[in-house]
Amino acid sequence: MSTYVYGITTSSHPALPKDISGVGDPPLPVRVLTTDGLAALVSDAPENLRPKRRDLLAHQSVLAEVGSDGCVLPMRFGSLAPDDETVTSVLAERAEHYQERLRTLDGKVEYNIKATHDEEAVLHRVMSQNADIRAMTEANRQAGGGSYEQKLRLGEMVVAAVKAQEAEDADAVLSALESEAEAVSTGPESSGWLANVSFLVPRDAAGTFLSAVEELRESLPHLQVRVNGPLPPYSFVEPGPDRHTGEARADFAQE
Repeated sequence: MSTYVYGITTSSHPALPKDISGVGDPPLPVRVLTTDGLAALVSDAPENLRPKRRDLLAHQSVLAEVGSDGCVLPMRFGSLAPDDETVTSVLAERAEHYQERLRTLDGKVEYNIKATHDEEAVLHRVMSQNADIRAMTEANRQAGGGSYEQKLRLGEMVVAAVKAQEAEDADAVLSALESEAEAVSTGPESSGWLANVSFLVPRDAAGTFLSAVEELRESLPHLQVRVNGPLPPYSFVEPGPDRHTGEARADFAQE
């Protein structure tokens, strides 16, 4: 049976709460595998595991429970190994990397910030700031709406202006918040967001970071800013270089 991996901590971490359980239906008991001063939080992997709400919450619950007593490197939902021996082998092979990450991430949490435009507000903004767009809009109005070509040209100008504003605002999000964080990780690009950035923040400085988010919202009211956190530092458990290839690699397979 495959082994499901929740996270990695030190072997000196306080013992697991009694009867803690994780993914599966019924929930499977969580156990600890140790080697080289490290401990992996694991359970048997249920068959046909899928990202159902119950299992997603169970995964997060294990990390929250164990993380309340000290630093845990969280694995993403669906992290699997063929068996327990593979897990301990990875721990031994990557011991130096994991120990460095545990030291670095101790006492820190992740906040993920996603930003998008309020469509009406950003259109008003680009109209007010772009004299060429205002002039063409007025010319089309006086011409009874303008020709097809004029309307097309105006639409192209507006699209270009909005895209330029997206790039400017993405930079503004990063500039406003990166000084309040110890590390930054940019998420994958998505057509739904102009910014998708994770920030590593000391737990005791979370209030200052969130105040900076509010200041960002006030200074750029045409932005819609979503905050997700505090989270375990998922985006900062980056794999170290493979000793044979020099390239980063993942340690466990994702479902």
